[in-house]
Amino acid sequence: MKQGGDKVSVVFVCTGNICRSPTAEGIFIHKVAAAGLAGLIDIDSGGTHGYHIGEAPDPRTVRHAAGRGYDLSHLRARRFDRSDFERFDLVVAMDAANREHLARMMRPSSGHKLKMMMAYAKRFNVSEVPDPYYGGPDGFEQVIDLLEDATEGLLAELRAWLTG
Repeated sequence: MKQGGDKVSVVFVCTGNICRSPTAEGIFIHKVAAAGLAGLIDIDSGGTHGYHIGEAPDPRTVRHAAGRGYDLSHLRARRFDRSDFERFDLVVAMDAANREHLARMMRPSSGHKLKMMMAYAKRFNVSEVPDPYYGGPDGFEQVIDLLEDATEGLLAELRAWLTG
């Protein structure tokens, strides 16, 4: 990204777009609005696979996010498309498998756009956001903890980019 843009767009990507990436989207929407930057940052999410196209996020995801003040009820799963590399300034993967899948989809000229979510974290020293789908409630809470941290770091970077 070049410094000093007037608008920036980011898409969060996990496997099915029903747990991690919609949680990241919902948390980031909330944080961007609270920072007064809602009109300057476009936010979306998608999945590398089309297992759940058109579905709401997993009910456990919605419930745990709501418990922390994040509304995910309006979100619907979609499959990340190759054209999204043209539409978005940043493509943020939740784990290495998602990143590898995305890297195979993109043109080499889009490589600078592909980032790992936890690269933005300040408090947690982990490289991936684990998929909570097959686990218990603690996994969903852990995902929110990780994403709250990483979205703070991402917001700080985008704020710096927007102000040039």
